[in-house]
Order: sequence, then structure tokens, then C-alpha cells
Amino acid sequence: MGKKPRRALVLGGSYAGLFAARVLTEQYDEVLIVDRDRLVGERGPRRGRPQGRHINAMHVRGLQVTEELFPGFVDGLVADGCPTGDYAGSCRWFFNGQPLVREDIGYIAVPATAPLMERHLRERVERLPRVRFVERHDIVGLEATPDHSRITGARLADLDDDRREVVIEADLVVDATGRGSRTPAMLKRFGYGTVPEERIKINLGYVTQHYELDDDPWRGDLAIIPVAYPGSPRGAIFTQTDHGRVELTTYGLLGDHPPTDQEGFYEFVRSLAIPDIADALKTARPVDDPVPFHYPVTLRRRYERMSRLPAGLVVTGDAVTSFNPVYAQGMTVAAISALTLRRHLRPAGEPDPATYFRDLARDCIDAPWEMTTTVDLNFPDVPGNRSLKMRMVQRYLRLVQVAATRDPKVTTAYLRAAGMVDTPQSLMRPAVLWRVLRGAFTRPAAAPPRQPALARTR
Repeated sequence: MGKKPRRALVLGGSYAGLFAARVLTEQYDEVLIVDRDRLVGERGPRRGRPQGRHINAMHVRGLQVTEELFPGFVDGLVADGCPTGDYAGSCRWFFNGQPLVREDIGYIAVPATAPLMERHLRERVERLPRVRFVERHDIVGLEATPDHSRITGARLADLDDDRREVVIEADLVVDATGRGSRTPAMLKRFGYGTVPEERIKINLGYVTQHYELDDDPWRGDLAIIPVAYPGSPRGAIFTQTDHGRVELTTYGLLGDHPPTDQEGFYEFVRSLAIPDIADALKTARPVDDPVPFHYPVTLRRRYERMSRLPAGLVVTGDAVTSFNPVYAQGMTVAAISALTLRRHLRPAGEPDPATYFRDLARDCIDAPWEMTTTVDLNFPDVPGNRSLKMRMVQRYLRLVQVAATRDPKVTTAYLRAAGMVDTPQSLMRPAVLWRVLRGAFTRPAAAPPRQPALARTR
């Protein structure tokens, strides 16, 4: 008698779900991806990803992992009209309203709109012979053994057939349904208790619009990025993107959100800490209307703190941790999480959920969560506990940002940490610490303006 084929069921066709599906094909005979939307062949924004009309970014580490899992991914984006440049040297970064001095650090940036990047990733997954998409199905709930010790599949509602329900059995279920995940409710119903959560109320709102430009406001750079700070809790990302389009997302924290009427939106842009973007928009031609998005709280579900968990179920991506989206960490953490999942897969048997969630927290989530939480709580009106350690880190990060306006090596160290190539602790290395203290407390000498590296379209 032949060996029974093994099936993995991925709930959600998100970035996290697609990355998970890729590594699951290495151990499972069949991988099914379930989603409410139509996915195969779709080219535009989709309802199930409301941020799909807004700025889209993947950090350096995320691109590295994507290339590892899908060789040639970056070349595919470039061939489809995406510009390229250096992650540090080709982006005009502003912290506390001041420009960072820059140098090329050898890590690529590829600005792509959200639908285009998602389509490229999905098409690579579609070509995997063991993957099949189950589209237009809602996830009603998880199926379990009578004693609830093992998850055995999921119950789905067919959205194109009067919500007719079907059950798909699986040896492993991966929840990649995003921050609206129903897994915590299902676990509580099965008797596993409440999944601990951490939330930080940032009350973020942002608005995105696309333009055509006659002039080049970047002067060879890829993007202009003024980052919000306590003295001005408004920021923006203004970037070139695929097929010659220009994308602007501007945001505000603590309820200070951009308006969606055109003149109000322009007025908000004029209020940013730097004039560069407002000046560029004086002759810009909008190609669509301003589109809003509201993000009230960051969210981390602490599955690693559960005393017990059922076999046959793991969770990944925003369904575990939903970061402040302006820091663009979600896709990168989703990619790294797939590598953690891969380490826990076996030719026979399923991942142990306790060790999986422990490693996921330690290897993928702890560092970016701590870094972004530290930055979010730097805004005095954001509620949350600020320990002595956090206040010391916040003070040091302010020194790093000052030094980065004077020393390109500090900028490189800072952006390598922000790009998740290095850990935040790398900023405390003796060589970096010395440069930070020297740059922060020494009056800079006059320097000639930097000649920006040209954006490349290889």
C-alpha cells in the first residue's frame, strides 16, 4: 500500500500565506491556499488587502529572503518596469526634519506598487506544481479531533455557491489570514484559553495618491521620506514606482490624519517638516483620487506564552503580529517567518507548535517589535509603559539620528538596522557608538552637498 499523500492547508493568500506555501512544498505533497478573493490572474488591488492601494515596501532583509526562496524575483520586478537604487544612498531620508548624509551601502531598493509586487510573488507560487488555490471561499472555522488536541482542517463557505459549506482536511493548517485572524477565538472555544495580546494605540491614518510629473523632484534619487517625529507627527513617503508612476503616501499619528479632499490633502502635504514634496506637487497631475486608510492599534499575539496548543496548527504573518505599517516591516517579517517554519517542518510528523512559536518570537518578531514599539512610544501621547531601559534606548536613538545628519557611516549603520539586515543591538557596537557620540556632540564642519547616486533601471 502506498504512502498517504500529505496535505497542508494555508488560510489566506497574503504575502505570509504565499511565503509559507513556498516552504511547505518542500515537505507536503499538496498545498492548498484558501482566500475570499479571486487571486489567479488578478492584477489590481483586491478587497481582501485594503492596504493594496497604498505605499508598498519590503526591507533589504525581506528582499534577500525572497530571492532565496524565489531566485530572480528582483530581476522580474525590474523587467516589469520597476526602478532600482541603493536602499540608503538613493533615498532622501529626513529624521526630525533634517536630512541624513548618505552613502551607497550595496543593498538594492526596488519601489513597486503593492498589486505588482503581490502579483509577481503569487505568480511564482502558482508555478509550483504542488500548489493549488481555493478561491472565493470564506473560512468559517477550524476542524478538530473530538478531544480538540489536533486541528484536522478547516470548514469553508463557497462565496459563489450560496455559501455552501465544505470541509477540507489537512495534516497541517497554517493561519495567514492577517490581523483579523479567528484563531484566538477558535482556540478559546476549544478550551485552550485566551491568547495573550499586546496592543499600542497609535491611531494612525494615511492617504495615498498617484501622479504624473514633468519635472524630476528627486534629482536622481528614488524617494523622499520625511519621517514623523514628536515635534511633527506627520510624515510621508514620496517615491518613483513601476512604469514611471509616482506614489505619495502621507500619514499622521494620534488622530491627526490627512484629509481626502484634494485641497485639504495638499495643505496637509504643505505642513510637513520639509518643503520638497509640496514643491514637487505644484506642477503634478493627479491620476486618481486620494484614498484613506486607518490603522488604530499595533497588535502582537503572544502564542509563545500559551501553556498548551493543539497539534497541526501554526500561525504566521500579521495573524501573529501586525506592526505599524509606516515602518514597512510586515512583509519582511512574513518572509523571515517562512524560514522559521521551514526549520520546523519534517518529512514525517508536524511542527511542534510550542517550539515553533517560541522560535518565531525570538528569531523573527522580538527585535522589530521592540524597535517599532520604542519609536511609537517616543510620541508622548501614545499610551504605554516606558521602562527605564526604553527611555535610555529612545535617548540613544535620538543621538543616532543627530549623528546621521553628519556622518554617513552612522546613517549606514542605522539603515542597516532599520532594513533588518543587522539587529538593533548592532547600533551599540563600539565603532558605531564612538561615531554616534562624536557626531552627536561635535559641531559639524561645512561640507559640500552630496551628489546623489542615479536611480538605476537595469
